[in-house]
Amino acid sequence: MTRTLLDPTSERTVAERARLARPSSVDGLTVGLLDISKPRGDVFLDRLEQRLVAHGASVKRYRKPTFSKPAPADLRHEIAVECQLVIEALAD
Repeated sequence: MTRTLLDPTSERTVAERARLARPSSVDGLTVGLLDISKPRGDVFLDRLEQRLVAHGASVKRYRKPTFSKPAPADLRHEIAVECQLVIEALAD
């Protein structure tokens, strides 16, 4: 099955990126949950955190200052250093 992922970052030229393999389990992994500061994103992440912890993951929470701009470089670096996986919440 072929899937097309659209990048919402307004790139002028399409960047090809290889998909990383999914882990077989989240047990023992640190998962970063990134709230992009849209209404009710935290509600979604709260529930997701409960489920991840129930499956043995450690969870770290992060929040972008605003949804309308990319996450600051220091925040992206912090997440990359501290987490093996990241989930970004979109909501409204």
